[in-house]
Amino acid sequence: MQAAPLPTAVDVAVVGAGFTGLSAALALAKRGASVVVLERHLVGWGASSRNGGMVLTGLKQPVEALLAKFDVARARLLFDASIASIDCVERIVREESIECDFARCGHLEVACKRSHLEGFRRSADVLSRTFGHHVAVLDKPGLADEIATDAYHGGLVDDASAGVNPARLARGLADAAIKHGASIAEGTDVERIERSAAGGSRAFALTTSRGALRAGQVFIATGAYTGSLTPALRRRVIPVGSYVITTDILEAPTARALIPRSRMVFDSNNFLHYYRPTPDGRLLFGGRAAFFPADDRTIRESAAILRRGMLGVFPQLRDAPVAYAWGGTIDFTFDMLPHAGEIDGIKYAMGYAGHGVAMATYAGTEMAAVIAGEEREVIASGPMPSAPLGLYRGTPWFLPFAGAWYKLVDWAS
Repeated sequence: MQAAPLPTAVDVAVVGAGFTGLSAALALAKRGASVVVLERHLVGWGASSRNGGMVLTGLKQPVEALLAKFDVARARLLFDASIASIDCVERIVREESIECDFARCGHLEVACKRSHLEGFRRSADVLSRTFGHHVAVLDKPGLADEIATDAYHGGLVDDASAGVNPARLARGLADAAIKHGASIAEGTDVERIERSAAGGSRAFALTTSRGALRAGQVFIATGAYTGSLTPALRRRVIPVGSYVITTDILEAPTARALIPRSRMVFDSNNFLHYYRPTPDGRLLFGGRAAFFPADDRTIRESAAILRRGMLGVFPQLRDAPVAYAWGGTIDFTFDMLPHAGEIDGIKYAMGYAGHGVAMATYAGTEMAAVIAGEEREVIASGPMPSAPLGLYRGTPWFLPFAGAWYKLVDWAS
């Protein structure tokens, strides 16, 4: 994308060109606002393009946890937002003619243990009775029609989920935002945000690596890459690595046989694996092979771990070479729920915990309405919590302990 001149004044400055920021810019531009997206790297540089492309129902917290934390009405608002988020992605893709392989293929959660399958049955009952959302639970024999492996004890199918090429979606959102009048400034580092009263109205003065600009409002959409620019948010979001490999293109019969209905698949562990067929005939296989944020070393180490995991599920792929490996850093909060709101006069949305393809697009779109003056609660999760006892300042020193704990829980469950 060719660098455009940096505007000197806009209605809204968006920091971060991932799904959150790009969808907000698109929605704001369509409302007639002047908006610039400021991105340190390139459009979709972070986890928005480096993920598995799963557009899933639900949140990281299961519905039972939502009901334990909130009353039924608020729990339903949160779950319903996850359903609306998929509709939001589908609507934008259709309206803006974004070619990104969006497909309502559904998802399959597979049970690593028999006890997990019983948990699926309880969850299905709660989803139906309390949330009005219907899923199918499969025993081990029934699972044979969904996946070519003997590694699991059963599964849960949700037809509402979808798949997408995330890099193409990110680029398509950027192109659509520009078409409707937004500016996108790649290679632009925001160094400082200050309150300004210039011209007799309260606004913000932003200092960037390409010059200064003034904005009526600021929207922070930096997710796991939130840093010292906004310390109040940095203390509330945890960067966690998520890693992916893909095979070379498989022979067509082999590719079709692995996951015949082309579902998005993930397992029931905390230290989970997720995988899917790609439209060009590969198997994409990902997971939390390392909790640390992605870099060249963790990607290389994780690729070997993930290949072993893939062969544990699909031993028939033992001769299939790994063609690509990558990692993205995703954003968790201390309650493992997404949050959107305002801190110190600055709007924000983040904390998707692996559900960001859908929820980030939805949150950005809905926060655009709030920025435009509409009154609404975008995500009904309340204020974003800080670390207990103030023990976290933005450096995730505890991730190795968290990884070890979740492995222990998976073993013991």
